[in-house]
Amino acid sequence: MGAGPDFGLGRPPLGHGPGWTKVATAVAARVPPAEIRSVYLFRPFRREGREWGTAVVTQTGPDGRLRVYTARYMLVVRGKERGQTRIALDEVGLSPAEVVAQVMQATADRVGDAEPPIETDRAVWYDD
Repeated sequence: MGAGPDFGLGRPPLGHGPGWTKVATAVAARVPPAEIRSVYLFRPFRREGREWGTAVVTQTGPDGRLRVYTARYMLVVRGKERGQTRIALDEVGLSPAEVVAQVMQATADRVGDAEPPIETDRAVWYDD
């Protein structure tokens, strides 16, 4: 499963590829994959030989609210340092489920992103 192909750019579907693989590994080290409720994927962007990607991951927490994590990567895609990656994973909040989708859309609107993040589930990275 994935969020669909990235037509015309020669890249793997959203959520797949070397940067996302490292993000998925970092997330799994902190949050058991079976507890992940949703994954919101922002379209990565490339500039000056580097690729940046962001995902928001939710985990069912106390009282049915969701623990919200932001996972980011920076992958060097050209040059002598090709393949080097930096990963950041931060727990950013606890929220009712219905609020998370609204915040994702508002974030895309605020930064002027033409595409809102794609909501998917843990199957984008993990086999059940």
